[in-house]
Amino acid sequence: MVTAARVTGFGNATPECVEQEALWEGFFARHFAGARAAGRVFRSARVRRRHAAVNPLVEDVSTWSTGARMRRYAQEARPLGLGAVSAALADSGLAAEDVGLLAVASCTGYTTPGLDILVTAELGMPLDVQRLAIGHMGCYAAIPGLGAVSDFVVAREKAAVLLCLELTSLHLQPPVEDLDQAVAHSLFSDAAAAVVVQPGRGDGGLAIVDVAALTDPAGADHMTWDVTDLGFRMGLSPRVPDVLAHHVGPMITELLGRHGLTTADVDAWAVHPGGPRILDAVGEGLALPEEALSASRHVLAEHGNCSSATVLLVLEALRHGGRPRAGRYAVAMAFGPGLTLYAALLRAC
Repeated sequence: MVTAARVTGFGNATPECVEQEALWEGFFARHFAGARAAGRVFRSARVRRRHAAVNPLVEDVSTWSTGARMRRYAQEARPLGLGAVSAALADSGLAAEDVGLLAVASCTGYTTPGLDILVTAELGMPLDVQRLAIGHMGCYAAIPGLGAVSDFVVAREKAAVLLCLELTSLHLQPPVEDLDQAVAHSLFSDAAAAVVVQPGRGDGGLAIVDVAALTDPAGADHMTWDVTDLGFRMGLSPRVPDVLAHHVGPMITELLGRHGLTTADVDAWAVHPGGPRILDAVGEGLALPEEALSASRHVLAEHGNCSSATVLLVLEALRHGGRPRAGRYAVAMAFGPGLTLYAALLRAC
C-alpha cells in the first residue's frame, strides 16, 4: 500500500521578460498620471523584472472586453502550459503516458476545452487520464492543488501533475487614481509552473507530509478578484500584511507541532512573495532570520508575483540551492482571497 506522495520533478515556462523600470517609464507613469504616489508604489515593489504575455509597451489591453482577453488567454496559455509540464516530466524521468491525473490551477483565464484537455491531448497522456480544474482560488491555489494531487497519488498509486498557469498581464485595468490598482500592476506577472508527484518513499524528491489551511472571514474584503466587463479587477487592502502577521505564527506552529516539530526544524521556507510587506510580515510573525526568505525575495525580484505559480517557482529555486537538505523539512505557504492562508509541510527524501 502506498502511504506517501513525493514531488519528483519541477518545470516552468515564462513569456517575454520586461524590466520594471521600462514598464514604469514607458507606460505606467502615463497610465497612473492621476495617482500621485504611483511612482513610489512601483519603486517600493522590489521587482526588477517581470514576464508578460501581453506587454503594455507593445499593446494596451486596458479597454479590451473580458471576452477578448479570454480568447487571448487561450492563445497564450497553451504553449506555456505545454512547456512547463514537459519540463517537469523530463525532470522527473516520467513519460506522459505514466500520468494518471493532470490538475490545472488558474484564476486569470477560462476556456473550454480547457488547458487540462489541451495539454493532456498534445502531450499524449492516456485517454483515461483524470483531470481537475482549480479556478479562481488566487495566489494560494498551488497548495490545495498539491494536496489534491497527493491524495490522488496515494489513493490510486499513479503519478500526477499539477500545473499552475497565470497570465495576469491580460487584466490591465483602465487608468484610475486608485492606488490599489497601482500596487497590483507594480507586482503581478505571468508564469507557468508545474510539478510531478509520484507514489512511494523512493530516493529523491520532496515527500508531502501535511497540508493546512486557515481562513479569516473578517478579512474577506481585504483581497478580491472581481470579474468585470473589462477583465478581472484586483482589490487589495493595506491591512493584508497585518492580518497575515496575526495568523501565520499560530497556524504554522500548529502544523509543525502535530509532527513534533518547531520552526527550528525547518530547513527551507518557500513563502509566496505577494509583496515585500507580506514577506516582512511572515518573517516577523515566525521570527525567521532574514536569509530564510532569500529565495522568496529573489523570485519576487526576478519574476514578480505570478499568483498561484509563484510558490512553485520558490520551491524550485530552493531545490536548485540544495534546500531542504536530505531528511530535513520545508514549509511552503501562500495567501489569497478569503482571507486565506495555506501551507504544506514537505520533507526531502
